[in-house]
Amino acid sequence: MFNIEDCNIVELPIAHTENGNITVLENQLNIPFDIKRIYYLYDVPMNAERGGHAHYELQQYVIAASGSFTFILDDGTNKKEVFLNHPNKALHIKPGIWREMKDFSSGSICLVLASMKYTESDYIRDYREFLNYRKNG
Repeated sequence: MFNIEDCNIVELPIAHTENGNITVLENQLNIPFDIKRIYYLYDVPMNAERGGHAHYELQQYVIAASGSFTFILDDGTNKKEVFLNHPNKALHIKPGIWREMKDFSSGSICLVLASMKYTESDYIRDYREFLNYRKNG
């Protein structure tokens, strides 16, 4: 089972050109899983909080495509906050980690690359159930 220390910021490659920068992400090359779903959050009010769940199997790369926001990661024992504000950095969230999001800046876009298609049975949406899962596997 993973803990919060297994969830790290990953530096993404940047190709600098005179007309701007480009970052290319490819399955199994610079992302350690095959991307099965891509989604993004935007127009999130600055005082709103998102997330409040964990996944049994899903892995994610989360990128601040624009603006900034903070992730709170929780493994049932420890918590840490991760501030994202660069489009060339991704937060790799491993399975079994509770996540919450807050402090969205105006105009922020949160891009998520996921290892699985949407599967409701992969979600843990109740924090007590999450703690029980972490305790008992």
